[in-house]
Amino acid sequence: MNIGITCYPTYGGSGIVATELGKALAKRGHKVHFISYALPTRLDGFIENVYFHEVEMSNYPLFDFPLYTVALASKMVDVVKYEKLDILHVHYAIPHATSAFLAQQILGDNGIPFTTTLHGTDITLVGLEPSYLYAVKFSIEKSNGVTAVSRHLKEKTLSNYGITKDIEVIPNFVDTKKYKKAEACKFREQISPNNEKILMHISNFRKVKRVPDTVRIFNEVRKEVPCRLVLVGDGPDRSNTEQLCRELGICKDVIFLGKQSELVEIYSASDIFLMPSQSESFGLSALEAMSCSLPVISSSVGGLPELQVHGETGYIAEIGDIDRMARYTIDLLRDENKYRIFSEAARRRAVENFDVDSIVPLYEKHYEETMEAVT
Repeated sequence: MNIGITCYPTYGGSGIVATELGKALAKRGHKVHFISYALPTRLDGFIENVYFHEVEMSNYPLFDFPLYTVALASKMVDVVKYEKLDILHVHYAIPHATSAFLAQQILGDNGIPFTTTLHGTDITLVGLEPSYLYAVKFSIEKSNGVTAVSRHLKEKTLSNYGITKDIEVIPNFVDTKKYKKAEACKFREQISPNNEKILMHISNFRKVKRVPDTVRIFNEVRKEVPCRLVLVGDGPDRSNTEQLCRELGICKDVIFLGKQSELVEIYSASDIFLMPSQSESFGLSALEAMSCSLPVISSSVGGLPELQVHGETGYIAEIGDIDRMARYTIDLLRDENKYRIFSEAARRRAVENFDVDSIVPLYEKHYEETMEAVT
């Protein structure tokens, strides 16, 4: 197939999933055309069968705000016509699904089917704002196919927008051959010179990720177990998080790495992955951590209970229950045998349920069914 993929190229789950999907499809012999305003963060280096088409934005004095939705639709039309695409796959409902529908209408009888993958905040937060609600509902209903990354997100979409359209659940995935714990880890030697335990968190530092809660959990754990905290990512809540570390007097034991593209070494250096989010449609970084044999301590929101098994691959607690998450973490770090069992279970669940080679064929089948439905 000749597939067009549109996603946000920035540091976030939807863009990462879209990029990894495109790379996996290319390895399976499909031609994949990424259409976005910038190169996706994980699309680094030459990859056979992968092409990138940049959406160019023009600045005119008349326009106070860039007309990205229109420019994207126009670029989609251009790529469909001249690259002979079979299907468009857009990630995140707005504005990508809206642009895809507009492109489809412009092409008319030579239109192209498009499918939309819903990732989370496009439905649970942004899309519910009055200024976007009707556009999101319309764009989903006009999509030829729709997928969601968890059952929870599917149910939220159906109830929030009163949509009767069928939504197929295709979970996020991980390349378990790549995301595998490295036995010899130089980074761990560097950050844990006295064999301290390492807690880890990765996110885009938005408020819904509750990164300060991660710091507070760590602060409780360090009172019982010698440990350090590694924070990966950047975003609007980073300054608040850094300030909290200063107030607690724990800066020397908290390592801010900022945005990182290669994560296996960091996961391999860690012992526990913390995800105390307020909203999480799936939890891709938690899955990557599990694939690297890390037990996960998370909140009970969204798709997280679908990803991990409480009491087997990690523990789940209510949002904001810092004390309980800290106790769960201490419990695992103090019991080596229990930790080993949880670590092996986390890896096993990633391999058996969310491996790239099991999930990508579901997308291929979805594409075929979507194309057949419109012919």
